[in-house]
Amino acid sequence: MSIFENPEHTNFDLEVSSPGRINFIGEHTDYNQGFVLPTAIDKRIYLKFRKNDTSNCRIYSETFQTGFEFDLEKELQKGKGWENYILGVVDQIIKLGKKPGGFDCSIQSELPVGAGISSSAALECGVASGLNELFDLGLSKMEIVKLSQKAENEFVGNNCGIMDQYASVMSKKAHLIMLDCQSMEAEYIPADFRSCKLLLLNTNVSHNLAESEYNTRRKECEKAVALIQKDHNNISSLREVSPALLEQYKDLLGPVIYSRCTYVLQENERVVQATDKLRKGKLKEFGQLMYASHEGLQHNYEVSCPELDFLVDYSRDRDFIYGSRMMGGGFGGCTLNLIDEDKIESYIEEVSKAYYQEFQINLDAISVSPDAGTLITKKEN
Repeated sequence: MSIFENPEHTNFDLEVSSPGRINFIGEHTDYNQGFVLPTAIDKRIYLKFRKNDTSNCRIYSETFQTGFEFDLEKELQKGKGWENYILGVVDQIIKLGKKPGGFDCSIQSELPVGAGISSSAALECGVASGLNELFDLGLSKMEIVKLSQKAENEFVGNNCGIMDQYASVMSKKAHLIMLDCQSMEAEYIPADFRSCKLLLLNTNVSHNLAESEYNTRRKECEKAVALIQKDHNNISSLREVSPALLEQYKDLLGPVIYSRCTYVLQENERVVQATDKLRKGKLKEFGQLMYASHEGLQHNYEVSCPELDFLVDYSRDRDFIYGSRMMGGGFGGCTLNLIDEDKIESYIEEVSKAYYQEFQINLDAISVSPDAGTLITKKEN
């Protein structure tokens, strides 16, 4: 039973609205200190918090109809699945020397799990933002971003970069973020898509390679940097490797790691170009860079899958679709499509039939808009 079902337990101190995110271009570049172009979306996780004046913390997911408890006076133990994103955040807050008290939290989500729209970062940042406000912990937005990323890295064991958490907290409504993951400098680009809207097509598959291969790709990039560092000790990431320098190490790196690095260098350049095209309103050229990004992820980084490739290929050569690409870590999730608004309904019907005929899987379609980052609403006294 939900901890908020009983009428006497309906009071709460504050509500947090924490968004999922999309990324137009710049996949797997954040942990290589590169460029990304994400934004938060108008699909969110909603969290209600209240103090309970104990050391006990009670969490209940209205979405999954299940919950768990833990005690702040005892060592935090790993839980199951989504529990670890919350436990990891609390663990990081405590490691920062902050002192949260016991709390109750109720969670409702509009974000499909495994769709590549970063429900995990939304949950982490929502919990961190809520506890920061509830207990006056004095954490800045950037501290919330970083501790949420560390929670996923260290407690959950997914060695993600910083893009998802940054977009979830820092986004501005109707804007994209051109983020330099090395300097952490950000530029907000107006999301002027004219007659186009953003359509996510969820494959409803999540191949079991996703998490393990994500960490493998990061290790492959780190191995490349370590080899190049032996001769160039000023190199600390692939961001600092030029195409000419990479070419010198082609034989030493071997075909697989060389291919991974080639993708990262090309993707960074695509982000820079895409930002310029969007500023100038050149949506067709912007969309072509989305297609090129997918091809790099498919062939060089090898994190796509047949379902994603089918959806991207199906969108090609249609004058009302400007660009399409897989989004997220890979091996399932969504494609992001830049499509004329008046064609969305008919295209969803058409592509859904084709997708089911090919894979016997129902496709989910989600229209999204660039939205603000984490929002907090306090209860009025």
